[in-house]
This record gives sequence, C-alpha cells and structure tokens, in this order.
Amino acid sequence: MPLVLLATFNLCPDGEPGGDLLVAALAERGIESRWVCWDDPGIDWPAADLVAVRATWDYQRRHAEFVDWAHAVERSTPFLNGADVFAWNADKAYLLELAERVPVVPTALVDDRTLVPGLRAAVERHGPVVIKPRTGASGVGVVVLESVEDPRLQGLTRGPWVVQPLVESVRTRGETSVYVLDGRAVAQLHKQPGGAEIRVHELYGGETRAVDLDEASAAVALAAMEGAATVLGSSLDYGRVDLVEHDGRLVVGEVELIEPGLYLDVLPGLAEPFADLVAARLPGT
Repeated sequence: MPLVLLATFNLCPDGEPGGDLLVAALAERGIESRWVCWDDPGIDWPAADLVAVRATWDYQRRHAEFVDWAHAVERSTPFLNGADVFAWNADKAYLLELAERVPVVPTALVDDRTLVPGLRAAVERHGPVVIKPRTGASGVGVVVLESVEDPRLQGLTRGPWVVQPLVESVRTRGETSVYVLDGRAVAQLHKQPGGAEIRVHELYGGETRAVDLDEASAAVALAAMEGAATVLGSSLDYGRVDLVEHDGRLVVGEVELIEPGLYLDVLPGLAEPFADLVAARLPGT
C-alpha cells in the first residue's frame, strides 16, 4: 500500500479541520496516509511515496527554514506542487508577475527605505490602501490606512510589504475562493468579513460557506493557475484562487499554492477530488 504523508504543523498535529475525511478518502483508494509535522526530526520522509503539504500554517514565520526543508525532502520524495513553487508563492511579489497574464488587484512593493514614498504614491493614486507583509498569512499584519501619518504604521510587522488599493467590495460582496485540482475547477467558497473588517478569516469574525461553482469565477481561477504555471515553467497540481470584484470585474487577490486550507468542515466533498489528485500523482501511476 503506498504511503502519503500529509504535512501539518505543531499547533495542528492532527491536521486541518475535517482532515480525517481526506485520510478516509485516500484509504478508499488503497492509499495509507498520516498527518505529520513538517519540522518533526523523527519523520522518515524517504519512506513515503508522496508528500502533500496541507496545513503548514507557520511557514510564513519560518519561511527560509520551510523552503530549505521542502528542497531537502524533495531530493528523496516527491511533493505535490514542489519546493520551487512554494518558494515563489511564499512571496506576494509573485502578483506582479501574474498581473502580466491575468487581472490582479494592483500591487506595489515597498521596504523600509521606500515605505513612506511608496505609501504616499499609493494613497495619491488609489485613496485608502492596504499594506501587508510580502510573506504572510491569515491576515496577520494587514493594515488599512489613508495617510502615512497613521500611527498604526509604527506597529507594522517585519517587512518588506505589498501595498494595494482597498477593495471596498470585500466588505459588501465578500471574497470568492475557487479550488483548482489537476487543471480543473472543482469547488467554490464564499467568504464574508464581519463588521467593518476586510479580513475574511474566522479569526476576525468572517464567515465561510460553500456555494455552487460559477463559470465566471472558474474561468478567472483557471486563467490564474495557467498564468502561474507559465511563469514557473511547470505544471501545478493544486491551488486555491481568491477572487474579488475590483473596478467592475473579477480580479485575483491571491493564488494559494502552498497549503490552502480545504475547508473540509464546510466542503466535505472536496476530500474526494483531492484524493483523486493524490492517487494520480503517485509514482508509477
């Protein structure tokens, strides 16, 4: 029986919510799987036939260590997507490359030296803006501001950062997430922030629900995945594409290629196509 290791982290040792559904779906396909912490020195990675990064939700704090780990493991055991993809996707500067191929929320890069002039230019161009870490996750470090005099800037998380216009539709219409597995759009979520928030995560009062996959969202998500694959020069096994409405059209907010949560507690049926993807990628199949 082939063995697949599902990589998680030490605060979620049993995997993502609903992760038992994925283990069961893999077992139905004759595949043994286990949730393991990516930084556990006791894991025998070469003994596995495949590694699927699933819930490594501390990678943004340990970026260099995480990417080094992925490259080291990949020398003996294949990953879904792979270490080079993880390294590219962990830095939100990828949005500038993607913007040459698909509509993306306008994005500028700033660091400690260019922070003030970069923010001034963005506010003059867009009005209210959002600044967030270039390597970040879960909405940590996101600040909405209208001026470089905003005192919250003194509490910024470590840079560098990306600066984007405030997409007001997130507060009214929310955000759409489309899962693309093995080149197919297979499922869709709707995420709505709470109150005046723009962060859709449950941690900040957001709500997530499953919705029917719609053609327009699927088309943009597929184009985003194809654009990312073109930039990287390789095929992509999976991704979640987050979409928002900006200037009257759907645009890409982010493309998650490392560890996008499957929301199996909301979308339990997503375990089946993900298990099919794993089965199709096993060596020798």
